[in-house]
Amino acid sequence: MKSTKTVGEQANQLWNRLSPLPGGKWLFSKLIGFVIPYTGSVQPRVVSLQPGHAVVNLHDRRRVRNHLKSIHAIALANLAEFTTGLATLSGMPPATRAILTGLEVEYHKKARGTLRAECTSDLPATIETQSLKVEAKIYDATSECVATGRATWLIGPEKTR
Repeated sequence: MKSTKTVGEQANQLWNRLSPLPGGKWLFSKLIGFVIPYTGSVQPRVVSLQPGHAVVNLHDRRRVRNHLKSIHAIALANLAEFTTGLATLSGMPPATRAILTGLEVEYHKKARGTLRAECTSDLPATIETQSLKVEAKIYDATSECVATGRATWLIGPEKTR
């Protein structure tokens, strides 16, 4: 039987259950990475999640680096897309769905060390089809902004089968 909860509602419920537990945020991040394999390939770690707001860390490891010894541009784009998606999906009204229709990333400086992506999303009040632009800022350990990602999400009613 198909769940009647949206992806965002399911993510919120799982986050609320796991995040207070020791290792719960790590487990939540691993489960999300399993469900979204490409995002899982950079191993993001969800630090905070509430409807309309997400904070995600990305640790600097060889697998996300480029030949310039900094974090690869596409890993940063992946982090921005994931963070905007979490913030947006976590606050959508019931019976809605979202799909990414655009992604723009502006790179400000080389990204090194553990990164923190933050996003606060305006939440749609209705399930009417609409386009929502959402921004994530990515900061390094010194709190300097290394990149800004702008995602466009198409929000609309779930399709019934």
